[in-house]
Amino acid sequence: MTTNGMIETRSLGHSDVQVTPIGLGVMEFSGGGGGLGRMFPVMTQADKNAIVQAALDGGVNWFDTAEIYGNGMSEKSLAAGLQAAGVADDEVVIATKWFPFFRTAGNIPQTIGDRLRYLAPYPIDLYQIHQPWSFSSVEAEMNAMADLVEAGKIRAVGVSNFNADQMRRAHAALAKRGLPLASNQMLYNMLHREIETNGVLAVAKELGISIIAYTPLGSGVLTGKYHENPALIEKKGFFWRRTVSKDVARSGALIAAMKEMAAAHDVTVAQVALNWTVNFHGETIVAIPAATKVSQAEQNAAAMHFRLTDAELARLDELAR
Repeated sequence: MTTNGMIETRSLGHSDVQVTPIGLGVMEFSGGGGGLGRMFPVMTQADKNAIVQAALDGGVNWFDTAEIYGNGMSEKSLAAGLQAAGVADDEVVIATKWFPFFRTAGNIPQTIGDRLRYLAPYPIDLYQIHQPWSFSSVEAEMNAMADLVEAGKIRAVGVSNFNADQMRRAHAALAKRGLPLASNQMLYNMLHREIETNGVLAVAKELGISIIAYTPLGSGVLTGKYHENPALIEKKGFFWRRTVSKDVARSGALIAAMKEMAAAHDVTVAQVALNWTVNFHGETIVAIPAATKVSQAEQNAAAMHFRLTDAELARLDELAR
């Protein structure tokens, strides 16, 4: 563990990549691009720059993006935002992902040039397999990633949405090349804790692999806004509305306790949720909340500037179950 100003950083697994407990996920920067970009509204580059600056000002030292986020739109926007902030290439950690659908491991070296070009002048610190869906084996993918490390094109290797067995296979394949599996990026928050029971978290702790938690605020449920104003739920799409309605219905007591703790620490309910996520399991879990507003980026980063007590962490654990 090292310090980033006032904020302690953590190693991603057994790699030498050091990150703050909370980073910034920039999938929302893909609006207007291809692929997943069609799902998001277009943001101006000025707005993206302001969000990146707010995250940096709050102590965040790393950003997570992916090839599929607008077919490079998110990566380009992130690089532009970091340049606008005057950040040097060795002052920030960049994580991105290779999309495996309908591809083989042979595509990994073929497309790394695009990733590096879109993110330039920033290097790729963590390169992740986005899903366990390729036509190649886990072992073939890890060997292709290890080749990139040896070629100096990436620093560390991660995966995303891999189950416990796939994690073990990836770890073993990289170990044969003298490399660690740094991380597995998974859905995790107080209301969605499947990794605690399906073996993923157990394997992560056993092998020293970090879990990068995406959707750590439960699609907004863990900010408390839908409990305060249920009418907001009706403005969303049908499938999203059905899932969120269930989460809201089962989390009233949890949100009430989070409000008490937020008041005691002079923070927001969302900050309590993020603080729990990155501290309940020690240093194993780091989180990448998104932001579409400067205020959200500021709030996310500030969740690192206090710590819930062990008693508070345990109480929220019990209520969340």
